[in-house]
Amino acid sequence: METHRIIITYHECASQYELSENDVRGFVELGLLEAGPGPDTIRDEPDHLARLARLHHELGLSQEGIDVVLAMRQRLLHLQAELAYQRGRARQLEHLLRSSGPLLDADDLLAS
Repeated sequence: METHRIIITYHECASQYELSENDVRGFVELGLLEAGPGPDTIRDEPDHLARLARLHHELGLSQEGIDVVLAMRQRLLHLQAELAYQRGRARQLEHLLRSSGPLLDADDLLAS
């Protein structure tokens, strides 16, 4: 999936997402936003900017709190992707086992 990134000044970001320029600068310093190519610019996804603004306004989280929430979100996305991968592997194994011959129940294995 291709991501769409924009380059926006601190001032434009602050006015569009109802943040202060100091908040935007703090997000960049913490690594929550990617610094842009020019001075006082950021380069990031609009959805990410909106998510930061929502966490800041609606939940009243500090910059450090937002960092923790976003780290947990990234971990959750990683775990969901790993779960999907492991489910696919399990389906492949089940298909292989079904096509290679009869399956034995656990009771049959214990008896032998």
